[in-house]
Amino acid sequence: ALETVRFVNSGTEATLSALRLMRAYTGRTKFIKFSGCYHGHADMYLVQAGSGVLTLGLPDSPGVPEATTKTTLVAKYNDLDSVKKLFEENKGEICGIILEPVVGNSGFIPPTQEFLEGLREVTKENGALLCFDEVMTGFRIAYGGAQAHFGIEPDLSCFGKVIGGGLPVGAYGGKREIMEMVAPSGPMYQAGTLSGNPLAMAAGIKTLEILRRPGSYEQLAEKTETLINGILAAGKEAGHAVCGGFISGMFGFFFQEGPVTSFEDATRSDSAKFARWHRGMLEEGIYLAPSLYEAGFMSLAHTDEDIQKTIEAAKKVFARI
Repeated sequence: ALETVRFVNSGTEATLSALRLMRAYTGRTKFIKFSGCYHGHADMYLVQAGSGVLTLGLPDSPGVPEATTKTTLVAKYNDLDSVKKLFEENKGEICGIILEPVVGNSGFIPPTQEFLEGLREVTKENGALLCFDEVMTGFRIAYGGAQAHFGIEPDLSCFGKVIGGGLPVGAYGGKREIMEMVAPSGPMYQAGTLSGNPLAMAAGIKTLEILRRPGSYEQLAEKTETLINGILAAGKEAGHAVCGGFISGMFGFFFQEGPVTSFEDATRSDSAKFARWHRGMLEEGIYLAPSLYEAGFMSLAHTDEDIQKTIEAAKKVFARI
């Protein structure tokens, strides 16, 4: 789906530029996001956002004018009816939908195939655009990202630091017809002094070259499956309610029976127990994301010994909390 790409300096720059482009291309201002999804710290996205906003209990950030978020419409993830309802109530006013194709900022929440296919269909029916925020999923759950994994072709896609080997970089891109709206080809302005800087590009090229090596994603999936299944088994053996899953190198779990298909489900998890578990893992020498609402990521650099050490630590901590 990437016929043309524009480099920027972060995932936030990528998503705010993509929204500006959706508005410019369609001539509409309203857009749909999903509760618990995080698309960077641009004002219009800080409505029922995930990631650190959610962790710190800031449902809407101070300093964001009400007028800025009036065009932000919020639907429920994995609930196509909630999306259709918004289109019905705002006929001809919605420029598009932006979403994490696999949620990582409310914890790990995969979509249903039907949900993603439905979003593609409803946007086409309403003359709106579909944007995948692949800052987390891009080149991680597949070389072609979530769009390759699920076989869905969005109109626009956004990427973050993974394409620069962890250095400050981002990108957005999509169909040439849409991207030609961006200056200097078209009238929609976007620029950045450090966009596409040589250091980040060199690191990114090497990272993508490594990922293209035979067996890379098979290794990621195997390692991740071993880790998350080991953690879940340890939790259940100790009598805790836990559920979770993975796709390739992306994983997560919740302190509840599940299933978790949306942010609303995720909030029913035992956050106090997670806090005790996280502290216990730190004491065992294992540093995980310090939030119930963050997905985990496997690396090719992690060894089998690293994984087994983590599982053994999890067994000890589950037993004492």
